[in-house]
Amino acid sequence: FIKELEAQFGFDKPPLERFLTMLWDYARFDFGESYFRDIKIVDLIAEKMPVSISLGLWMTLLSYAVSIPLGIRKAVSDGSRFDVWTSGVIVVAYAIPGFLFAVLLIVLFAGGSFLDLFPLRGLTSENWEAMSWPARILDYFWHLALPLTAMVLSAFATTTLLTKNSFLDEIRKQYVVTARSKGLNERQVLYGHVFRNAMLIVVAGFPGAFISSFFAGSLLIETIFSLDGLGLLGFESVINRDYAVVFATLYIFSLMGLLVNLLSDLTYTWIDPRIDFETREV
Repeated sequence: FIKELEAQFGFDKPPLERFLTMLWDYARFDFGESYFRDIKIVDLIAEKMPVSISLGLWMTLLSYAVSIPLGIRKAVSDGSRFDVWTSGVIVVAYAIPGFLFAVLLIVLFAGGSFLDLFPLRGLTSENWEAMSWPARILDYFWHLALPLTAMVLSAFATTTLLTKNSFLDEIRKQYVVTARSKGLNERQVLYGHVFRNAMLIVVAGFPGAFISSFFAGSLLIETIFSLDGLGLLGFESVINRDYAVVFATLYIFSLMGLLVNLLSDLTYTWIDPRIDFETREV
């Protein structure tokens, strides 16, 4: 029986051959089958991927929608009372992990100890298929409200401070003084000249922000809110010792991280053609 198990999982072959076989299989996205679910792992990942992508994408868009206007306002009113107290709120939000916000939201709004306004499990209701399209959209965002709130509260701090610092750097440059001397008002200077240059690093960092939110939010948030995505799949696979699924999810996460880093560099050169990596000195 032991010999049969070794042959089944390839342990009857030399380590180098097993390693090369694994590389070839992973290059073709052939991860084998789950030990417990009796399904191809690539099909299992494809089934769970939309949930994680949905969380990561909406979280990144909401984070940018809050961070960019807030960062611009903080840069314009640098040193004011508004800048000071918002910085305090940002630091506190950044210091508290997202999963603690998630637990607090469940206690307050999901039937924990106070109100019971939001659902606690899944992305859709059981009768979702029978709903009209407007009702489906509302139901979808109703289920997303608490997970996204928990993720955004702990994620917008970095982008806000990055936006503020970028605008402060640009506001102090000579071309801004020249634009003001030509008679342009502050709105024309800010959005006609400063905005494009200041937003280069923020916009180019969008792919990286998406993938970081995809990584950070997928495990704990999906587990807490019982969202059937890659994070929950990886967690359950570790608990069940479904090693093939664990390695496959790690491979997918790593591959996406590499591709998004490349996309971030390409975005820099697309937004600002003056950036040329080939002419940089080593």
